Amino acid sequence: MASTPQAYRPEQTLLTLGPDFYDPVAAADFPETTLRFRNDRAAADVGLDTLGDAEWLAHFGRFQPLPGTLPQPLALRYHGHQFRNYNPDIGDGRGFTFAQMRDGDGRLMDLGTKGSGQTPWSRFGDGRLTLKGGIREILATEMLEALNVPTSRTLSLIETGEELARGDEPSPTRSAVMVRLSHGHVRIGTFQRLAYLRDEVNMSRLVRYVLTNLYDEPGDDPVRLLDLVVGRTARLAARYMAAGFVHGVLNSDNINVTAESFDYGPWRFAPTWDPAFTAAYFDHQGLYAFGRQPEAIGWDVMQLASSLRLIAESDPLIAALDGFAPRVQAELTAAVLWRLGLMPVDDLTDRATVRAVEQTLRTTGHPIDRFFFDAFGGALPDEYGEPWAAVRTTIAGHRPRKTRDDGYWAGEPCAMLIDEVEAIWAPIAATDDWSMLHEKLSHIRRMGAALA
Repeated sequence: MASTPQAYRPEQTLLTLGPDFYDPVAAADFPETTLRFRNDRAAADVGLDTLGDAEWLAHFGRFQPLPGTLPQPLALRYHGHQFRNYNPDIGDGRGFTFAQMRDGDGRLMDLGTKGSGQTPWSRFGDGRLTLKGGIREILATEMLEALNVPTSRTLSLIETGEELARGDEPSPTRSAVMVRLSHGHVRIGTFQRLAYLRDEVNMSRLVRYVLTNLYDEPGDDPVRLLDLVVGRTARLAARYMAAGFVHGVLNSDNINVTAESFDYGPWRFAPTWDPAFTAAYFDHQGLYAFGRQPEAIGWDVMQLASSLRLIAESDPLIAALDGFAPRVQAELTAAVLWRLGLMPVDDLTDRATVRAVEQTLRTTGHPIDRFFFDAFGGALPDEYGEPWAAVRTTIAGHRPRKTRDDGYWAGEPCAMLIDEVEAIWAPIAATDDWSMLHEKLSHIRRMGAALA
């Protein structure tokens, strides 16, 4: 995150891929545009915080082009495995890439939409987003950002005045259009599509694009790209676990190659360290359960390796894949120590600490958020009795990386369980009362500051 205001630096880099990668589209003409959320903290990182509300609505509700960037929205083409079933008939069905720009660190950033209308890839969908779905995405991205999980950031939510019919919400329900800020929307499924089409020329072009523009490593080596993605996805999987987060739909079209989590549907935070806890009501086999997320993400990365086989030899790709599991373990150790507010000691001691934490959380069924709140800085309270003896011993061997002087630690832990999500939505639905949402976002950001 940039620490000082940034100038607006537009880009059109996506156009260098060429028309085989996207379809020009137009946004829906919504009956109304009512601004419900603007993330000026995220907007400041790309020089958009100076927009007035009328300009904001024009760009992010009516999708008038921002100066100097993409002249029109582009719906990206991709394939993907959905619950391990290959689907060649998907793509951006209710969203598009609207603009590109640089952030304060020089990273290429995309503005992507959700609920902006139908595209050639909508199939039988209406291309819309419910207002409740947009609020859920705000809560997910803000919470994950505070917990140090690589994530897209919800930039804008605008209510659009339509009534939508949905099977998983009381209907009719209110509609919205959302804009996210993300470090690229190139998915594993983008590569799968080119492998399916046996398109070597565009596969090489895509490898160069990702290495040059998303990893700042000019070149065209597919093995190097896979190794970079393995490292980033291992970090994502580990930080999901340390955050107690369950994405719910870890299909290969929902994993982008910068491993920045995005597109939040039936997400949940697990109340306890239960490996079998699932987020999606339709995940009957628990394929994307809490404890299986590293396996699921690893499987998706295998599909990237399989796709890159179109232009690379198998052996070096397999060697890069072999690094995934040990990288997950190393990243999980670092992520748990970070959330505990502890400094690392050495590999053996650090792994022992994380193992003790995982085992004790699982066997006691103690709330995840309560434990990390109470144990931050390494001082486990006295009320944690005999079952926590191993944890108490191991964390005592670490120095704190940060004190508990922040006023956040004098209050209560910031959690985001499903009952609270519903409680936040209820007054919005009933009386258009947004106060609970704003209070929650303030609490989340206080947590983020205390942990950072």
